[in-house]
Amino acid sequence: MSQKILVINGPNLNLLGTREKEKYGNISIKDIQKKCEDHCKKIGLNVEFKQSNVEGEIVNFIQEAREKYQGIIINAGGYTHTSVAILDALLAVKKPTIELHITNIYKREDFRHKSLISKAADGIICGLGSEGYIMALNGIKEILKNEN
Repeated sequence: MSQKILVINGPNLNLLGTREKEKYGNISIKDIQKKCEDHCKKIGLNVEFKQSNVEGEIVNFIQEAREKYQGIIINAGGYTHTSVAILDALLAVKKPTIELHITNIYKREDFRHKSLISKAADGIICGLGSEGYIMALNGIKEILKNEN
């Protein structure tokens, strides 16, 4: 049976492809999702994408992952730097987790250099564009393989 991975995308990521193309490129979240689904077929994972601009919904996604998914990849967007609630949810579900950022948060504004959710992450990928999603899927697969 294939392992199920939840990919959570936070605020404003629904605007990828139209938002700040110089930072985020032309690819939409739907394009990234399709690319990830295709990749997962090759590596033997099932992936489900969720996106919300609402912090509480993201917390609910994480809590629901407890019973349905073996791992979490999260691009929390701006909530990365502000949300103790998302950190607490990730710590509570105790699932292998990769934190993901399309841009290099360390080359941006100072407030983006601090991630509150990193404490719950097994790995962090940033600055590699939309390809970071594929790298995160490969990484979570390895983490899960090493746990078994």
